[in-house]
Amino acid sequence: MSPTSRFSSYPPGIHGPSITFFQDTVQQEVDWETQEKHFEFMIKHLHGIVLTGSSGENATLSIEEKSQMVRKAREVATRLGKPDFPITLGVMAGCTRDILAQIEAGHQNGADFALVLVPAVFHWSMTNDAVLDFFKEVGDRSPLPIIIYNFPNLLSGIDVDPFMLEELGRHPNIYAVKLTCGSVGKATRVAAQFEPSQFTSVSGMSDWLVAALAAGSSGCISGVANIFPNVMMEIYRLYTTGHMQEAVALQKKLVMPELGIATSDVSGMKWLTAWARGYPETSVHCRRPIPRFVDQAKKDRAQGLLKPLLAVEEEYIKKAAQASTSKQTNGN
Repeated sequence: MSPTSRFSSYPPGIHGPSITFFQDTVQQEVDWETQEKHFEFMIKHLHGIVLTGSSGENATLSIEEKSQMVRKAREVATRLGKPDFPITLGVMAGCTRDILAQIEAGHQNGADFALVLVPAVFHWSMTNDAVLDFFKEVGDRSPLPIIIYNFPNLLSGIDVDPFMLEELGRHPNIYAVKLTCGSVGKATRVAAQFEPSQFTSVSGMSDWLVAALAAGSSGCISGVANIFPNVMMEIYRLYTTGHMQEAVALQKKLVMPELGIATSDVSGMKWLTAWARGYPETSVHCRRPIPRFVDQAKKDRAQGLLKPLLAVEEEYIKKAAQASTSKQTNGN
């Protein structure tokens, strides 16, 4: 356990990796007004939030912008009466020094965990031993607990294999691994070797959430939570309260919308989120040089895949609002 952390393990449940909104200007500054609206939406409806991950265009953000993301999210959480809401900071850089600098900045501004990608610019040099040494050093020196981000497709094939996870899971300041590799086998092995309080896994995609939970994962970090947080939360609730058939049935309804989001890339996911939540169209573009999501056929296809489940999501939002109002009324 990190000596500075108020968490002894990674909180189970659904943690949403927020996308990042930019102004439609030459410099593409962060659109803080839209960003705060989206933080409010996610913090209201999820167990935790992840900032500046791959869905949040981590590689395009400065350390100052990442720090401000953490501050803004913590301010929103506090305003909503959730001052201890779990905030995970996504971290990526070209070297260990810069990774640690980002983590320290996140720590100073209110982050609870660091979701860390292996530096992969020189991926041909990153042997298994090099990856192990990297995570051990970061774990030793980080003021925040570490979540390993295993995403081989993003890192030119660098994969933290089961033997490496077994070794890294014993580190007192490494709490979990996010499996965007999609490996149910890794989730099962982690669950067989560790208690969740020591080291756990979370799914990196929502289309195998039930499978991940059945294998022993403690939750999920998926960009789909930008649009369907309550659907994901309901799948988790159903599974963890023993309603397996209902969880599987809702999982089946989510897989096609997830496909629509996943095949639209990060620019499409941002466009779809703005469309679903009513955010300004001027804020839907990724920082250059990521191409804009402008193909109308792709937009129509993605919208068609999402629309049936959006009605379900809106019903969950209404129920949550009614429950909140009732709680406030009874509290008074």
